[in-house]
Amino acid sequence: MHQDTAVSKQILIIEDSGSFRMVVKVALERSGYDVMEASSADKACTMLDGRTINLIVCDLNMPGMNGLSFVKHLRTTDYKFTPVVMLTTESTADKKSEAAALGVKAWITKPFQPTQLVNAISKLCPM
Repeated sequence: MHQDTAVSKQILIIEDSGSFRMVVKVALERSGYDVMEASSADKACTMLDGRTINLIVCDLNMPGMNGLSFVKHLRTTDYKFTPVVMLTTESTADKKSEAAALGVKAWITKPFQPTQLVNAISKLCPM
């Protein structure tokens, strides 16, 4: 947290599937990002504690709080301007427009290519 010399950007992955979380983590770490993980939006909320988070990759459909509810909560915190990339199996226009209205910056549909995700993140959170 106090590594002022570090240039790596911190990315929080919120994904209930361990295998998807691992694919995203590996792709981002290979691109030079530092990665934090939460297996649920509820757990992610406990991580909004003042630590540096430069971008959030969030699943939409998760047990408990879903991705859109998490983003609604996020917008009421000190992290309200943190960019969010939604990574989901959903592709309906109404979900996308609801996410866009909440300020979600990118929508990536599963299955996805890790390079597609890294490219979207690098535009929103350049190293």
